[in-house]
Amino acid sequence: NDGRSAAQCEALLRKVPTLTDITGNLAMPGFTAPKLLWIRDNEPAVFEQARKCLLPKDYIRFKLSGVKATEVSDASGTGIFDVTGRRWSTEMMRELDVDPSLFPRCFESDEVTSHTLASPWLEKGIPIVGGGGDQAAAAVGTGAVTPGVISLSLGTSGVVFTSLEKAEFAENGAAHTFCHANRAWHAMGVMLSCGGAVRWFRDTFGAGATYDELAHEASQVPPGCEGLTFLPYLTGERTPHNDPLAKASFSGATLAHRRAHFSRAVFEGVSFGLRDGFDLLRSLGAKSDEIRVTGGGARSVFWVQMLADVLGKSCVTLECDEGPALGAAILAGIGTGVWADAKSACAAVVRLADRYQPRGQAYDSAYKKYVGLYGCLKSWNMS
Repeated sequence: NDGRSAAQCEALLRKVPTLTDITGNLAMPGFTAPKLLWIRDNEPAVFEQARKCLLPKDYIRFKLSGVKATEVSDASGTGIFDVTGRRWSTEMMRELDVDPSLFPRCFESDEVTSHTLASPWLEKGIPIVGGGGDQAAAAVGTGAVTPGVISLSLGTSGVVFTSLEKAEFAENGAAHTFCHANRAWHAMGVMLSCGGAVRWFRDTFGAGATYDELAHEASQVPPGCEGLTFLPYLTGERTPHNDPLAKASFSGATLAHRRAHFSRAVFEGVSFGLRDGFDLLRSLGAKSDEIRVTGGGARSVFWVQMLADVLGKSCVTLECDEGPALGAAILAGIGTGVWADAKSACAAVVRLADRYQPRGQAYDSAYKKYVGLYGCLKSWNMS
């Protein structure tokens, strides 16, 4: 959610107009390449000391094994990676004028990358498998490793995710297409404030209410909140706008609206943002037989039913909703021979819990209003 490198993203696009042809994705402030450029521009002494660029889980790998390595799903989000070719892009490194030695060797997500060093708490020689970026690992943990199964994550940010058999890219770059941890590819729509928006509302206006209490009062208000609309762009937005300057807003408030209306408007606004991502994935040809919901928000019956209604698809929760951690464990099992591949592993491990069926089209008019609101406010956001 750190948007300070927006200027570096703009500079990148000017310098490398073929960026999306090289990496498959637009430059975004959350990616590694613009952050590296920000450090080089603003803290050159720090940049001069850099010897290796490691992503968070890969730094842990280094501390456990002494080996500097990464894997394809996390590397896809750096902005310096050829997603189609599943390798670092030497062309991007040349365009950015960065030393290729900054970047570690890249593996597939289910490959053994290294082994533990001896330590007081670990035996020497335990294999360390590639692992995955947070959403790729979460998708393995939910079983979204085959077309037709959509993974929807209700965390601080919100993600709608589909596995792809080949790399397909959104024309405007609003959806990310990355290497998947199952040796194929995936596309995902990412909104920056999902559960984070609900938490902000609770902390700012909840007057001590719990999440369950806010959801209960929101459930007393009809769909559409009697004309009240919330845009959840509290920290800018990625999908579908790629606009770090986008702002959140409530629109359509009247004297008739109570806190319950505002509570429901937040849940609806976030759900509409997820529908934006869902529709983008379908435009890439993604099948959507079933949506598997994970993350902290999946514990809310009210919210998961709302998602089923907004998306018009069956939504399913899981017996184990620790999707990323479970996915990492599954990848470790594949890499060490417990299972042959991600598909067979997920069939053996992932278990479904409750199913929520859509109930009509109660949100269609409210969603149309939501979609039109961003364009009306965009010029105001720039000021």
